[in-house]
Amino acid sequence: MSIRDYVTGVGHVGIPTNDLEGTIAYYEKLGFECEGIYPNGDDRCTFLHLNNLTLEVWTMAEPAGVTGAINHFALDVTDIDKAFEQAVELGLNLVEGSVQHIDTFHENGIRYFNVLGPNHETIEYCQVL
Repeated sequence: MSIRDYVTGVGHVGIPTNDLEGTIAYYEKLGFECEGIYPNGDDRCTFLHLNNLTLEVWTMAEPAGVTGAINHFALDVTDIDKAFEQAVELGLNLVEGSVQHIDTFHENGIRYFNVLGPNHETIEYCQVL
């Protein structure tokens, strides 16, 4: 099988901010709905939904704040372990080197791994549990 066999679509686009409430308010004006605010280490994170587009927005002290500063895009997958095996077989540039887990996002958490693309863009493979 190919890694693409586990991908179901774009999961979200990641945008860092130093003003979570202001960012939420802005996107709500555009019609996005806030899923909730989650702890993310010392920071906080939210997921904003508009039809089939989801934004993951999290706080950080010094986001880039310039055009082109989207941090990553995520691909939803059906089997994170199989997708990871394929990424290893393909020799992709793994960021963490293993599948990661965050239990505070969504109802049952997520499992994910990141790879770097040819332009140093981060591509997240994510399975919502």
